[in-house]
Amino acid sequence: MFSNLIESSSHGSEFRRRGSFLLFTSASYALLFVIAGVVSIYAYDARMEDQNLEIVTMMPLVELPIDQPPAPVPTSRPTSSTSSASNRNYFQREVAMADVDEPTIVPDDISTKANVHLPMPRNGIVRVGADSDPSPGNSEPGTGQSAPRSSTIVVPIETPPPPLVQAPVPKVVRKKIINGEAVSLPKPPYPEMAKQLKIQGVVNVQVLVDETGRVVSAKAVSGHAFLVREAQKAAFQARFAPTMFGDEPVKVSGVITYNFVLQL
Repeated sequence: MFSNLIESSSHGSEFRRRGSFLLFTSASYALLFVIAGVVSIYAYDARMEDQNLEIVTMMPLVELPIDQPPAPVPTSRPTSSTSSASNRNYFQREVAMADVDEPTIVPDDISTKANVHLPMPRNGIVRVGADSDPSPGNSEPGTGQSAPRSSTIVVPIETPPPPLVQAPVPKVVRKKIINGEAVSLPKPPYPEMAKQLKIQGVVNVQVLVDETGRVVSAKAVSGHAFLVREAQKAAFQARFAPTMFGDEPVKVSGVITYNFVLQL
């Protein structure tokens, strides 16, 4: 029974070792938690500047009243004293003074000063006020209306310009061959080059004869080139009698024919 002995000694040192271990472990964990908290605080970015704190409120659309333009105020022209005086049909006198032509009224005294007031009229309506006479149109008192003045409006009548007179276009009578109508028809000289080359033939020259019978234009329309020049010169020397169209001389357009033949 005494083979298994249980040692019952003091475990204070073991308790102290375990307590120090527990304390060290708790302090380590607490330190780790503190470090983690500090790091998390520094790592956290609140981004306050990026937060949108605006409040958007959707308001219903309200039709604004359209401002109506103010009604035009009729401008009333002030009636001038001149116009009122022109429409007045009565006399105004500041002092009731008789005319100097009245022999029945004798003045009380003799004055050397010029009289600045107008005398009383012989007839008409007189009222107290500044000296003035009615307008010429209202010289007749009591009517209250002025005689209408007739106004004549002169409208200048422009004289219409004379019609343009167009110059008569000269008439041209067109004919074919007019050799027989010529008064003078000189023959052209035979060109030396054409003689040497033995060139001959007919040359037709289109001419324009004026009202006096002179040739003003000549142009060869057919013929050999060595014969054309002399034919045109001879056509300018031709003369014709004036061609009449009624009582008016006219121009004539036709053809003069020149036949160049070599004399063997």
